[in-house]
Amino acid sequence: MNHPPERPDLTRRSLVGAGLAGIGLSGTVAATGTVLAQGAPAPAPAQPGALNTGPTMQSGLGPRLTMHAIDNFHGTPGAGMVCDLSVREGDTYRPIKTITTGANGRSPEPLLIDDALKTGRYELLMHVEEYFARIGVALPSPNFLSLVPIRFHIRDASQRYHLPILFTPWGYSYYRGS
Repeated sequence: MNHPPERPDLTRRSLVGAGLAGIGLSGTVAATGTVLAQGAPAPAPAQPGALNTGPTMQSGLGPRLTMHAIDNFHGTPGAGMVCDLSVREGDTYRPIKTITTGANGRSPEPLLIDDALKTGRYELLMHVEEYFARIGVALPSPNFLSLVPIRFHIRDASQRYHLPILFTPWGYSYYRGS
């Protein structure tokens, strides 16, 4: 019986261990997206602080809206992200509050809690360009993303809603978490 020849696992970890991470056809690609000469060291990207706090246990807590900003560009919590929360009234959004995320990428307190959590349409406006500029990431001017609107609907004010938001300078995704 013929077996195919064994292939080493081509994972990012195995490539990094072999010193091959980031090498493309045109040379090494730096974290900033610039192409460097073959074998040239990539400049160290500006990194926010590492995760040093664990998630907050929320079992047994009442209705609330919470969020978690996750910097996918650096693989860390989005510490220091400014976010504006608004509720839709008619054809416009009325500001409710502005928060700045803590070291763990979460708001210091729930965005809305108990009786403040009402059914309706909401927007969480994230200041993405300001966040990356503050931590020293070289961005084009203007950057692809500046203010990112996260729009969602609260249908049942007796539940807990959590918004994990993953973002980079060029994209974002979010979902209803638990």
